[in-house]
Amino acid sequence: MRNLKVTIQYNGKNYCGWQKQPDSLGIQGTIENAIYEITKEKIKITGSGRTDAGVHALGQVANFKLESKIPTEKLPNALNAKLPKDISIIDCIEVDEEFHSRYSAKRKRYRYLIYNSSYRNPIYKDMSYHVKYDLDLKKMCEEAKSLIGEHDFKGFMSSGSSVNDTIRTIYDITLQKQDNLIILEVEGNGFLYNMVRIIVGTLVDIGRGRIKESLKNIIDSKERGMCGHTAPAHGLFLKKVDY
Repeated sequence: MRNLKVTIQYNGKNYCGWQKQPDSLGIQGTIENAIYEITKEKIKITGSGRTDAGVHALGQVANFKLESKIPTEKLPNALNAKLPKDISIIDCIEVDEEFHSRYSAKRKRYRYLIYNSSYRNPIYKDMSYHVKYDLDLKKMCEEAKSLIGEHDFKGFMSSGSSVNDTIRTIYDITLQKQDNLIILEVEGNGFLYNMVRIIVGTLVDIGRGRIKESLKNIIDSKERGMCGHTAPAHGLFLKKVDY
């Protein structure tokens, strides 16, 4: 039996998220069904992490065990012929038996798109957060530097998470503006539930002038109430997972 690692891109608009749900359409279940159609094997595919409803992926990684002898280089096209157009397998390789897409991951990089204009843009409506207010991008960039390094990000976690260890390391965070589009990218060794979206919401509130406190003090407080709002899911992309 082979252990196969696949890289996946998807538009999360029509899905309840990565995880398979009994009564909802998830990315995981959709891919498992496509694998069954081709191989007649009922397998479980494990993702590097669970993306929420509406979240997209440019480089989600998953692995699964397969007995079928179909060549790895042919599997992406075979699966894509069975998958809906908003999901695509872009790579497949055989990996060691011990490889686990979640537990073997070392770093993850997320991208978040903010469309900053007085008027909405229909092209970006399902893949960006429309913020119609003026934002002080220079202030946002300066404050974002405080996120880099190892911190206790307890305040940047939504309620409902059962995680006990809230210490994470952020290696890099950038904000760039291209016309009306602000592109935020953040890379770390792991992220708490809704952590990236809370980071974005906090930086937006800082950029609007709604939050006067420094981001360093907000982090040190470890209080969710000190942070900004949770930015919507549809602006978020899982860009890359490193192993």
